[in-house]
Amino acid sequence: MRAPVAMKKVVISLFAILAGTSFALAADTGCDAFKWPVEREQALFPSAPAAQSGAALTVGEAVDFSLAAVDTISFEVPPGHAPAAGTFGATARVTVPPEGELQFSLSDDAWIDVVQDGKTVKSAAFSGVKNCPGIRKSLRFKLAGGAAIIQLSGAKKADLKVAVLTPE
Repeated sequence: MRAPVAMKKVVISLFAILAGTSFALAADTGCDAFKWPVEREQALFPSAPAAQSGAALTVGEAVDFSLAAVDTISFEVPPGHAPAAGTFGATARVTVPPEGELQFSLSDDAWIDVVQDGKTVKSAAFSGVKNCPGIRKSLRFKLAGGAAIIQLSGAKKADLKVAVLTPE
């Protein structure tokens, strides 16, 4: 028994609608799912120079940290999220420009605290994506111009790339 032509058109139309929806969802995955562009990080991370805990970070650049066991790191203040045993971390310094807003992007899962005047500064915005190759999350902080300490903790791997940028 053959389906009427009108029924075939309805089935084909529904298929086209569903296919279009799945293509639209596929386009909104990966790096495009971040709340802001991450192309600068993608350009910086492959050639990021090696850095150790205690390094000075420069706005507009990225580094590739060799992390240490988190229980060997002397943090300025306790991390905002208690790191699990067996994880890794580092500290760094950065000079915040007078405008005061910085964006930190991390290649993998890790906790980041930004400390100024002995106090942890809460992030102003966060975006994280699990399926963007090479970039896991990006956070924005509104800071006072001057010195700040960056604390990284809870990383499951002993290396982590970090980009320090001004928001676009």
